[in-house]
Amino acid sequence: MSKNPLNDLGESLGEYLRDQRRAARLSLRQLSELAGVSNPYLSQIERGLKRPSAEILQQLAKGLEVSAESLYVRAGILDAEHAAPTGDTPDVRRAIAEDPLLTARQKKTLLDIYESYVEDDARH
Repeated sequence: MSKNPLNDLGESLGEYLRDQRRAARLSLRQLSELAGVSNPYLSQIERGLKRPSAEILQQLAKGLEVSAESLYVRAGILDAEHAAPTGDTPDVRRAIAEDPLLTARQKKTLLDIYESYVEDDARH
């Protein structure tokens, strides 16, 4: 019998969250404060013992400054093919959010710059 009641789903989500948290150089306690989630509950999510709701995932995404959509896909709430952009449209936001080489601050900066260009193009 598996030690993880959620099996691979919870483990992959938990590992992903832990990797994102570490990439952002946040402690478990710091992320729990940023996301408004209790420290013990966040620890259980990272260890694959608890399955968070979409609302909790959204709070964690904000705290980590990553796409909530990427967390939904990891948690099995959203199907990856439905989350993918249609046609040949590049998904710049997703590429930035999922790039493991970027820090959370770099991701936020790039997303802010990208959004400013998109907003400018929409106005003209």
